[in-house]
Amino acid sequence: MKEIKRDNYLEKLVKRMDNGLIKIITGLRRSGKSYLLEHIFKDYLVKEGINNNHIIYLSFDNNLDFDFDIKNAKLVLEFIKSKIKDNKKYYLLLDEVQKIGNNNEFVDVLNSLLHLKNVDIYVTGSNSKFLSKDIATEFRGRGDVIHLYPLTFKEYIESYKGSIYEAFDDYFLYGGLPLILSYDSDEDKAKYLKNLFAETYTADIKERYDIKNPVELDELLNILSSNVGSLTNPSKLANTFKSLKKSDISDKTINTYISYLEDAFLINKSIRYDIKGKKFINTPLKYYFEDIGLRNARLNFINIDEGHTMENIIYNELLARGFNIDVGVVEIYSKNNQDKTERIITEVDFIANLGNKKYYIQSSYNLNNNEKVVQESRPLYNIDDSFKKIIIVKDDIKPRRDDYGITTMGIYYFLLNENSLDD
Repeated sequence: MKEIKRDNYLEKLVKRMDNGLIKIITGLRRSGKSYLLEHIFKDYLVKEGINNNHIIYLSFDNNLDFDFDIKNAKLVLEFIKSKIKDNKKYYLLLDEVQKIGNNNEFVDVLNSLLHLKNVDIYVTGSNSKFLSKDIATEFRGRGDVIHLYPLTFKEYIESYKGSIYEAFDDYFLYGGLPLILSYDSDEDKAKYLKNLFAETYTADIKERYDIKNPVELDELLNILSSNVGSLTNPSKLANTFKSLKKSDISDKTINTYISYLEDAFLINKSIRYDIKGKKFINTPLKYYFEDIGLRNARLNFINIDEGHTMENIIYNELLARGFNIDVGVVEIYSKNNQDKTERIITEVDFIANLGNKKYYIQSSYNLNNNEKVVQESRPLYNIDDSFKKIIIVKDDIKPRRDDYGITTMGIYYFLLNENSLDD
């Protein structure tokens, strides 16, 4: 397997060097945070002339690597300080730092290290505690967060052996966790993802939160996997449990479990936004998996809905490009067969916002008949602002714009061209 460069994230780290802040790299476990820090960034420092003994890399993913208990935050702090021998600049790279101490004591450790004038600090973590308001307050505004996502298709294909179409078929099924690229057979790829889900992600959640009924958490994951991109909420999910699983799990418990899955970066949510009314609609909402391969593994790689899978891939690509994403709601009033005016609620899959940029995006696996074209285009025609409106399809086509200003482009073009939304 060729080295995966991840130049975009290296550039982000380089821009933040020596800025006086703690550089916090978050993201899904096994998405490449440790590799980014230990290999890509460390190699960069060495090439820039930083002496190896002034680059301190410590991984707290395994307590066995230390001759003391890393749950003792004081000992960890003393150990780190013992590595700093002089007044020259040190680059401190700490992996899975949330495992230091108990009850977020890692924050105290990092704040203590911030007082050292000759230390530039970089840390990784695999849960959203790093993003909470409480942690931000504890860092006193001195934390700088970089979220690392699984490989985009453009990153994936750079290390893939095969054609672009073969690469997309694999990416579509097995997702973008970097280690997938080291496996040759479908059997090995599927086994890796299924074992990773069971032995790492769900095991971590069950242990961390002392889940009393793990079967319910597993069933919730199955339901969310089967309904990627579908509108839902905890009450609706509770009804599903009651009707299909004969379970009386409460919507409150489901909401708690979902928050655990979000904290682990397994899933992300998008809230609906009334485009004409200019207001958010808090429920129902949509959930997407941060890695589509994990979602497919949860479904045992059978009955994979192609439309919703492509929608999830587009969603993840937009996240990786830095967009905030909502689900668009457009009200349309039209005459029915009885010549009566009726109100129709239509949907735009994604409203992607970044600074002063905004795009309305529909995901359509195919536009193989006029009815499908009308269905996808109708909400876009009824948005009366000047922001760009786009339909992304599975066909391998370059962008083309119709007489109404709607752009249609193929998924390959969208994924492989960073500025595709502006073409």
